[in-house]
Amino acid sequence: MKFFVDTADVAAIRELAELGMADGVTTNPSLILKSGRDIVEVTREICGIVEGPVSAEVVATEAAAMIAEGRRLAAIAPNIAVKLPLTWDGLRACKVLTGEGFMVNVTLCFSVNQALLAAKAGATFVSPFVGRLDDINLDGMQLIAGIRQVYDNYDFRTQILAASIRSVNHVAEAARIGADVMTAPPAVIKALASHPLTDRGLDQFLADWRKTGQKIL
Repeated sequence: MKFFVDTADVAAIRELAELGMADGVTTNPSLILKSGRDIVEVTREICGIVEGPVSAEVVATEAAAMIAEGRRLAAIAPNIAVKLPLTWDGLRACKVLTGEGFMVNVTLCFSVNQALLAAKAGATFVSPFVGRLDDINLDGMQLIAGIRQVYDNYDFRTQILAASIRSVNHVAEAARIGADVMTAPPAVIKALASHPLTDRGLDQFLADWRKTGQKIL
């Protein structure tokens, strides 16, 4: 499963990229706002850090304007994936932009039917929002599983990008189901390395080593 970093924080992206933990990046208007930087400037810098797709989101709501914004965003760097909402206009824009050879990430997916439409429109990625479904007492992972089954039934090439990941458990479950990609904030990705038994075991090893009175260097 590929790891995308859900942030516009350049320092955090660079740290994860150096460890091979950033196969791509996802951004959105809220993350750009949080960065406090110009969208073109920060997006171009991010595209220079990672080789994989960097999702940059349009803000228009009508197809023609989405297409124009998408072309502008795609011109920033060759690894831009234009991020479009899963609306009828978004699907129309997806069809045009993918037809022009651009990568497209169709976002805000909350049903299997929506994911089916995204695949039919030629989306490179579809982003089902796991955490937001959990927030309203629905099982977001059931959506990932449903999309996986449908895509496999018909050999769709659209990649399932598990989004709105809130916990390390979300990551593990998405991987078990077979999501192609997951995107999560840097803190969640770094938390994947944490386990209380690892900490306890390390403490014991270090305590025993100190008792030997030896040094390696």
